[in-house]
Amino acid sequence: MSHRCGVRQAQKEKTRRALMDAALGLLEDQSLSSLGLREVTRAVGVAPAAFYRHFRDLSDLGVALVEESLGSLHHMIGGILAGQDGDEERIDATVEAVAEHVRRYPAHIRFIARERHGGVRAVREAIAAELDRFADEVANDFCPRLSAEDWSPEDVRMLAELYVDHMVMTATAFLEAQPDHPRLERRVADTARKQLMLISLGRRHWRDG
Repeated sequence: MSHRCGVRQAQKEKTRRALMDAALGLLEDQSLSSLGLREVTRAVGVAPAAFYRHFRDLSDLGVALVEESLGSLHHMIGGILAGQDGDEERIDATVEAVAEHVRRYPAHIRFIARERHGGVRAVREAIAAELDRFADEVANDFCPRLSAEDWSPEDVRMLAELYVDHMVMTATAFLEAQPDHPRLERRVADTARKQLMLISLGRRHWRDG
């Protein structure tokens, strides 16, 4: 009995994975709001009714893609914040980590870039929530140092959001430089480093007016 349950669960997970992969592939050239459920199930080779065993609707699938696309970044960013000393080292590590993530998961990044301001409310809200979590993590890292410099919690949070927004902008720029354009990628990386250094210099001289 347990073996049959295990096989059934494995098949269910395989079908769910196939639906997400098919949707991600179809979303390379269109938005989620224009995607049809039958397009997704046809690409997987299952009946439309089978879709509802895994997702309530396409927006529910979109939220799952958001969690997959951005969830893995939390560990990566946390490692950078904990493992690097000095602004230049952190900036270099951050830019390289974002570039590598785009190289590995271009379809996921394209999905986030398109749907962040797209037409599906649940997905927009899921992306905003994940980016808020990033900002919380960055703010928590900044807080001990900046509080000693008389930064208010509101200003620390503002700075964290600035870094997160820049990370998203940089990821999108790397995506547009893909694929196989190392010169363009280097240009994006150089620009991102300079912009982050400018933010860092502004931070050192910030005084709340």
